[in-house]
Amino acid sequence: MNLDDFSDLIERPDGGVRRDAEERRERLAVPVGALGRLDELGEWLSAAQQSVPVRAVERPRVVLFAGDHGVAELEVSGRPAGTAHELVRAVLDGASPVAVLARRFSVPVRIVDAGLDCDPELLPEAVVRHRVRRGSGRIDVEDALTAQEAEQAVRLGMRIADEEADSGTDLVVLGDLSVGGTTAASTLIAALCGTDASVVTGRGGAGIDDLAWMRKCAAIRDALRRARPVLGDQLELLAAVGGADLAAMTGFLLQSAVRRMPVVLDGVVSAACALVAQRAAFRAPDWWLAGQLSGEPAQLKALDRMALTPLLDHGVTVGAGSGALLALPLVQAAAALAAELPERAPEPVVEEAGAVEEAGAAEEAGAADAEGVEPSRDTKPADTTA
Repeated sequence: MNLDDFSDLIERPDGGVRRDAEERRERLAVPVGALGRLDELGEWLSAAQQSVPVRAVERPRVVLFAGDHGVAELEVSGRPAGTAHELVRAVLDGASPVAVLARRFSVPVRIVDAGLDCDPELLPEAVVRHRVRRGSGRIDVEDALTAQEAEQAVRLGMRIADEEADSGTDLVVLGDLSVGGTTAASTLIAALCGTDASVVTGRGGAGIDDLAWMRKCAAIRDALRRARPVLGDQLELLAAVGGADLAAMTGFLLQSAVRRMPVVLDGVVSAACALVAQRAAFRAPDWWLAGQLSGEPAQLKALDRMALTPLLDHGVTVGAGSGALLALPLVQAAAALAAELPERAPEPVVEEAGAVEEAGAAEEAGAADAEGVEPSRDTKPADTTA
């Protein structure tokens, strides 16, 4: 499998349709620019949908890829290693922020176990049946995946994207449920951006103290030494320092772009996967929105590299798609405004006086011709004397 093959499969959103959407926007009653970035969002959706006016976003879905990372054994996360299944259970029980928001916005949530480190019996069959392996390797000293597992994970993500597109999903909010995932994501971003570990190391969704931050920085530094020799092959890179969940998300993003299905990215993990996907197919980011700025320095660097501007900046760090889901109503509002605002009434045509006189003369000449009479050019009254 060669991820570079996606470069030939992915096209940009329709530029002609976007120009038509821009022209329609200029005809709306609300002045251009008065709606700020909502205008841009509406035009982007029109191009993605190939529809003017834009259609409403009626079937969004949250898709979360779950996995544990062996590097969490170094105590680089605010949660104990191997406990990502507890995050999954909280979503399933409706007790996590993303579950509350999804319930509020009436958006279904789908969880895909790509590499959780737990007994399958702890979670529903619908969640665990896709698992590639139990946990990912400790990336500071070993590969996260074998080459075969990396390909299997990417194909898993592609399959999930196809299933969503085939079911009619018209926009995906993409997130992760992981422990140690931000360490792997920061390593990928540092490797692809040519940055030192200290520049990309953040404190994760659960937050860590200074000692844990230093351990995390050291782990990313060691993982970078293993990542740099395989930068030329994205699949090898995911196998070396990614993980099953990150590889699956990368495949999901690439196949979503192939299927013309827009995706809203959440935090640093989805940003890292997007950056790997962009390396394989440079047009792919045209199908993605950055939902929010999480505060992770690696995320900001990845978004800047892809020229994606976050829709929101509320400091949401809980992950699991929560911040990106908050941006969904903004996208839906942009679609509604672009589709439902009335166009301006056409301005009445005011003719100049000379044009009116010429029109009257032409009308007189036409009437005379119709009667077979030579139109008179003498303004004096006719002589009626005998």
